[in-house]
Amino acid sequence: MMSTKTPICDFVRRYASGNTVRMHMPGHKGTGPLGVEHLDITEIAGADSLYEADGIIKESEAIASRIFGCETFYSTEGSSQCIRAMLYLALLHARATKKAPLIWAGRNAHKTFLSALALLDMDVEWLMPQAADSYLSCNLTAEQLEKAFQAASRHPVAVYVTSPDYLGNVQDIAALSAVCKRYGCLLLVDNAHGAYLKLLPSSRHPIDLGADACASSAHKTLPVLTGGAYLQLASTPDASLRARAKSALALFGSTSPSYLILQSLDAANAVLEGEFRTSLNQTASALGRIKDRLRAHGYRLIGDEELKLTVDAKAYGYTGIELAELLREHGIECEFCDPDFLVLMPSPLEGDKALEQTAQALLDIPRKSPICAPSPVWTLPRRMLTVRDAMLSPAQTLPCEQCLGRILATPSVACPPAVPIVVCGEAIDEQMLDAFAYYGIRECDVVAD
Repeated sequence: MMSTKTPICDFVRRYASGNTVRMHMPGHKGTGPLGVEHLDITEIAGADSLYEADGIIKESEAIASRIFGCETFYSTEGSSQCIRAMLYLALLHARATKKAPLIWAGRNAHKTFLSALALLDMDVEWLMPQAADSYLSCNLTAEQLEKAFQAASRHPVAVYVTSPDYLGNVQDIAALSAVCKRYGCLLLVDNAHGAYLKLLPSSRHPIDLGADACASSAHKTLPVLTGGAYLQLASTPDASLRARAKSALALFGSTSPSYLILQSLDAANAVLEGEFRTSLNQTASALGRIKDRLRAHGYRLIGDEELKLTVDAKAYGYTGIELAELLREHGIECEFCDPDFLVLMPSPLEGDKALEQTAQALLDIPRKSPICAPSPVWTLPRRMLTVRDAMLSPAQTLPCEQCLGRILATPSVACPPAVPIVVCGEAIDEQMLDAFAYYGIRECDVVAD
């Protein structure tokens, strides 16, 4: 097999070795304490331009598109930029088809989704799961979605789901897509945690399963620098959407995209077409065996994602925070923990030794009596304002105990997990205050009186 081209990397390396006098940005001029400054350039002659690509970036994106089997566009500002671009394309589609700028979304949407609604002045109606382990999950069934369409007085231009979610639950994208197609509706997927799904023996990538667009964080599960991501589009939406993909990304992106991240995305193409796919699937298989060992030892695991290990900590007698601290004592840092869960994200780049070290550390933790205190149970709060009106209103920060009845202005949650419990424009009730206390949220930004 011919080696995969890396046109962006090749250009930058040639430039860096050429002793050119850099009478251009950036100000470090190719030298500095990090040791990578010589590879950090701007849009000089031959370097192409991310949002007007017609040279090496276009060539590199074409290679990525071939690897993923769908139109793939680079982002150097994470999948957050791609999520906003997806919603912009959905808005264009709504106007072209004379539909309302309405999105139906799983309630576990990332807070970037909310900022996109506010910026684009789009409306949302929330889809709630029939049952969930956490507010971080919102597994929807095709039957549930079908019933929602049948009962609705107005249909959305798009349905938006998060898959995989932070706890490793993967939606039935194929079934959801079939429903969306019956009603002439786009299916958009926050695939931030699932860029690697294309590389499995049987692809679980959203586009392959019928999604119209997805945002994939390359940096979360592939060998890419933080900030590298893909906006990926199927061939099914009208051609005008694909033609506007670059302008959609440009609308929300910096005019100075990181060339270090672009090189990382470019270099990843060669890695993905090399031994990485084999290594990834070997790691997934090894993780599957470790999950079996942990279950046999008494652990309850949730989620069905191949490269995520999510422990129901309370079932083993601990909080997720306590388990994370015990692992930290063994030199292991988790991806996420809260009172309920511990989330670990292995990679083939760490090797079998690191995976076994993690497994053994978990097996060495003595099992205790389950913690029976339930997680907060809540219903959708009352909506008082649109997301846009709430986000763009004057706000004040108050201790949570002073926020009963107040309207949330901006999300009160950090990243990770960046999934709001209360959404901008909703009234904070006693259930929400209990949830805030449970998850350690102490302050809220509320709409000012």
